[in-house]
Amino acid sequence: MDNSSKAQLTQAFQRVDRVDRREALDLLTRAPMGVLMARAHAARMARHPDAVVTFVYDTNPNYTNVCVTRCRFCAFCRSPDDPEAYTLTPEQVAQRVRSAVDQGATSVLFQGGHNPKIHLDDWLAYIRAIRTACPQVHIHPFSPAEYLFMAHQEGCQVADVLQAVYNEGIRTIPGGGAEILSERVRRLIAPAKADVQQWLDVCETAHRIGFRTTATMMYGHVERDEEIVEHLFLLRDLQERTGGFASFIPWSFKPGDTALGRDLARSVHPAKYVRIVALARLVLDNFDHIQSSWFSENAGAGQLGLLAGADDFGGILVEENVLQQAGHERSTTLENIQTIIRRAGFTPAQRDSFYNVIHHYAPPRPIGVQSDR
Repeated sequence: MDNSSKAQLTQAFQRVDRVDRREALDLLTRAPMGVLMARAHAARMARHPDAVVTFVYDTNPNYTNVCVTRCRFCAFCRSPDDPEAYTLTPEQVAQRVRSAVDQGATSVLFQGGHNPKIHLDDWLAYIRAIRTACPQVHIHPFSPAEYLFMAHQEGCQVADVLQAVYNEGIRTIPGGGAEILSERVRRLIAPAKADVQQWLDVCETAHRIGFRTTATMMYGHVERDEEIVEHLFLLRDLQERTGGFASFIPWSFKPGDTALGRDLARSVHPAKYVRIVALARLVLDNFDHIQSSWFSENAGAGQLGLLAGADDFGGILVEENVLQQAGHERSTTLENIQTIIRRAGFTPAQRDSFYNVIHHYAPPRPIGVQSDR
């Protein structure tokens, strides 16, 4: 589909009276859950009437855990002199990806920390090693915050780093590092990380070059409901300009063994996750895909999200380290993913990182027929 056709499709799905900030806040905080879910589900079915829910089979290795940014919500990063600090060689990363591909992975989400000893040539060496070992795997590397850090490392513009990676054949970028797009929040949880405008600028530059990116949100810490709403509108506004976001992916803060977690006296209920998924489907009317994940919360909340506007169920992860370090360990199988999706009334389908379906599975059984065991 060309850009003109995509623009026409987007306009067709946008309401004349689009959700504004005041209505969005009311939906998030006051609307009955059933009403909010029903409205979001209707919007989802209008955009994706085939009742298919997609997932990706991927792996998330980290090339280093060394990071000098020291975000207060992170239990994964280590200082350069920490005895647990590591930096993998390109060959070691390629071996991990090869193992994941042998287990069925089709995509590798590849990230690390802000390591001052890693340079652009190292990034390109990792990409080349993965491609040599697994030429068929889709490489989905580096967050906007990492691109900004690398530009500082190299003393160049972010566009130069992005173009170098694009020239290596990379076409998608994960949207990590957004957290909450509020300067107040970022000063409290990640003062040394990319600020709001920098994160948005990296995404916009990437879109102009030709990348497709995801957009994320990590909530459930020090943010206010108004800041959740503003985050969504900043994403919607950027999507209006570029059309480069493929999907929106929220998850809640995992306190675990983190400095921020030790300071917080509250936890967030899974119902908030479902509300955010539903609100995202209504506000982000120019986004094709909204994800509700079994991994980020739990299977039940993820399944409810499929009835609240989401059309994607995340990934079957062969390897994941960041949330695991915060005490959030979950695993599933291809069969379990299919069962959860079917029990929500949808047909499961495996996708690639461009959200193209690469394999359809059996649809749910009709009512009255024995269900999955």
